[in-house]
Amino acid sequence: MATIAIIAALDTKGEEARLVRDLIAARGHRPLVVDTGVMGEPRFAPDIPAEEVARAGGTTLAALRARADRGEAITAMAAGAAALARRLHQEGRLDGIIGLGGSAGTAVGSAAMRALPVGVPKLLVSTVAAGNVAPYIGTRDLTLMYSVVDVAGINRLSRAVLANAAGMIGGAVEAAAQRATQMATPASEGERPLLAASMFGNTTRLVDAARAIFEQRGYEVLVFHATGTGGRTMEDLIRDGFIAGSYDVTTTEWADELCGGVFTAGPTRLEAAGERGIPQVIAPGCLDMVNFGPQETVPARYRDDPARKFYLWNPQVTLMRTTPAENAQLGKIIAEKANAARGPVQLFLPLRGLSLLDSVTEQGPQPFWWPEADRALFEAIKQHVRPDIPVHELDCNINDPQFAQATAGALLAMLGGRQ
Repeated sequence: MATIAIIAALDTKGEEARLVRDLIAARGHRPLVVDTGVMGEPRFAPDIPAEEVARAGGTTLAALRARADRGEAITAMAAGAAALARRLHQEGRLDGIIGLGGSAGTAVGSAAMRALPVGVPKLLVSTVAAGNVAPYIGTRDLTLMYSVVDVAGINRLSRAVLANAAGMIGGAVEAAAQRATQMATPASEGERPLLAASMFGNTTRLVDAARAIFEQRGYEVLVFHATGTGGRTMEDLIRDGFIAGSYDVTTTEWADELCGGVFTAGPTRLEAAGERGIPQVIAPGCLDMVNFGPQETVPARYRDDPARKFYLWNPQVTLMRTTPAENAQLGKIIAEKANAARGPVQLFLPLRGLSLLDSVTEQGPQPFWWPEADRALFEAIKQHVRPDIPVHELDCNINDPQFAQATAGALLAMLGGRQ
């Protein structure tokens, strides 16, 4: 029997929460109802009352009611729900979680879910699930289910949606109970150590080749698409202690952070491995490009610059070539991130290009081939990096087999190898 937490404001969503509770219990699981309502009384008695949630959020229910500030109340209850969810999971009292609500309920429920590790089943029935959901999901494996109608009473549509939701969370916890722990830490007996690798379409050949090498040596490789969310997710999993080594060869998200592209992972990208002290290999993969949406979404300051190089990757993605000046800034950033590492780190520079587009093939130079821009990046890295950090310059493109063999071999050596 699994314990499934139900996060809902029982003053306004009591009927819906009661239905979900009964459906979960009928499936043979233990529902644990957490009330996050503030202004009214719950429609039925919860297992964890709103007062306890408020205290976990650093305040009291009476204070929130007295001030009657909706924003303050949502913030406090979100913090409390997150703290309680984390504690319940650590105590072994939470195997899965389901939430339901409108915008406020989604904010509170998703905060609780983001506090839980990857692998814990998380389902949120929400009226806002059809819009921009990135702030709610963050970097966790949170599933959003559109409620279709407002979460405001039971009707034939809402009953069907909530019944499906209860069945989905029940099935998820059952599947989780049957499988071996897939996200075990590297020290767990019987599990292959996990490596994290960053990849883009323009470095797929490199990462595929390196992954084959790592797998032959007994490692499992988690590959993260460098789209902003991918980089943040990789960093979070490293901080959570799941990752034994970092193969961070596609640091392109920093180009988007610097130039205002759509795939930025924020200013803390490339910090987690250094903070944890795990071995890491860093390469400037795809720092030759910044990502924007369709051509018309490219900022005018770039679009109107005749010296700028663009490439239409697909109808939804327009790539912009970075300049020597931008690459010099990026090189300094990469070096500074490496300098902060508490563990072993090595840098690898592909002298014949940072991506498929930054290369010379049998057909000639590709659209982003610009040796002067790459040289500015390499010189900045070498100028600013700590003297004790190895910097390897390889006379090849980043996607050439030579680069995969050298970088994978270096990470394996820092890890101590594994037969």
